[in-house]
Amino acid sequence: MKKIYLLAAMAIAVAGFTACGNSAPKENLKSDVDSLSYAFGIDQGQSVKQYLQQMQIDTAYIDEFIKGMNDGAKSADDKKRAAYNAGIGVGMQMDMIIKKQINHQIFGEDSTKSVSLDNFLAGFSASAKGHGQKMTVEQAREVEQKTSKAIQMKTAEKTYGANKKKSDAYMAANAKKEGVKTIGQGVQVKELKAGSGATPKASDVVKINYVGKTIDGKVFDQRDGATMPVGGVIPGFTEALTKMPVGAKWEITIPYTAGYGAEQPSPDLKPFSTLIFTVELLGMRRLHKVSLLCHRVSPVCKKLRLNKGSMSLPFLYGRASTVIHFHDDGELFS
Repeated sequence: MKKIYLLAAMAIAVAGFTACGNSAPKENLKSDVDSLSYAFGIDQGQSVKQYLQQMQIDTAYIDEFIKGMNDGAKSADDKKRAAYNAGIGVGMQMDMIIKKQINHQIFGEDSTKSVSLDNFLAGFSASAKGHGQKMTVEQAREVEQKTSKAIQMKTAEKTYGANKKKSDAYMAANAKKEGVKTIGQGVQVKELKAGSGATPKASDVVKINYVGKTIDGKVFDQRDGATMPVGGVIPGFTEALTKMPVGAKWEITIPYTAGYGAEQPSPDLKPFSTLIFTVELLGMRRLHKVSLLCHRVSPVCKKLRLNKGSMSLPFLYGRASTVIHFHDDGELFS
């Protein structure tokens, strides 16, 4: 007989069960079904402490957990109570997400700062009910984007202000070097080898050799024969690729404003880091139907899922995992 795991299926609901003074019932083993039921309980009870630790609930309050679970299980058919219990579970998860993820993303290592839980819940409630909102969803998303970025920048500057000044000074000095041209978004390029092929569009996929370094000369990323969507990388890299003909080899210097900004995508790249890439454009694939779906994730290699296979994504995808569905009209060419 397959082992039955009830705890995992109840994870969200159990987290929201509240204590109402009910104690755990006394066992009454009069039949085989009674014994089987009790056995299930014994088996699942072994996992509860690990579950509570995962949910960051103090196991010293195991009695309260049992009371809440007992109350929740007995009121499962009560739709009103079920909605309430689900709300408590979601609320607890929200609190954890705010404390463990959102705060860290916006305020970095500054544990004294936090988003307002009360205002978060006020906005959530108004949006869920569909009335009383102080801003539209579109306005909220714009505030999320602009304000969180501004706060991130301000917070990071307190700790990494020296790195910001160092990067600014480097960009200013590099702009004066022979052969260096400044293109869009403040990106600086220097031609190391001319190319005579086509120039990619943001909707195309390219094949490149590249090495990424910091201004101190430390290599943080390197690949040969890498394939990637031009529009799916950091803004400064896209800017350079859309100006670069196939066959060319350039040195591309990207300011933090067109790179990772105030974010720290890896231990090797501090906030406000200038990125220096040596890139050789080997070929490209012209696409005529492209759809992008991006989500913020940690800066590690991702997989690009295509309707004709998959590609490994390099460090340049630190800001997003990208899913692209496309139809092409040609092979890679150089």
